[in-house]
Amino acid sequence: MLMPKRVKYRKSQRGRMKGKATRGSTLNFGEFGLKAVECGWLESKQIEAARVAISRGIKKGGKLWLRVFPDKCITKKPAETRMGKGKGGPDHWVAVIKPGRILFELGGLDEATTKNLMTLASRKLPFKTRLTKRFR
Repeated sequence: MLMPKRVKYRKSQRGRMKGKATRGSTLNFGEFGLKAVECGWLESKQIEAARVAISRGIKKGGKLWLRVFPDKCITKKPAETRMGKGKGGPDHWVAVIKPGRILFELGGLDEATTKNLMTLASRKLPFKTRLTKRFR
């Protein structure tokens, strides 16, 4: 799973997801991209599941770029623990996604194949996405 090698603080606050993505909202590498339409947290397991789904279909024809990285720690208290006694320990890592953020980019494949692969990947994700295309 993806996770940072080191972080400045062990535990992070939840934060807010208001507004649209200003960074990472344009295609920079491939011809096609998977763009988030809603906001949400994207777990490292979900990123990996989507990456594997795309990679299996690419074979040796195209190239995949991951444009998100889970750098926010989510904490969780153990089951059947009484209230109080501080914040729970780190449990998993997420990437904060805002509408307009490009999640994956794909290049070197035809449009029909790309559409099928991105549809497969979008089914692994917890929010709505759409396929975007580079205009030249």
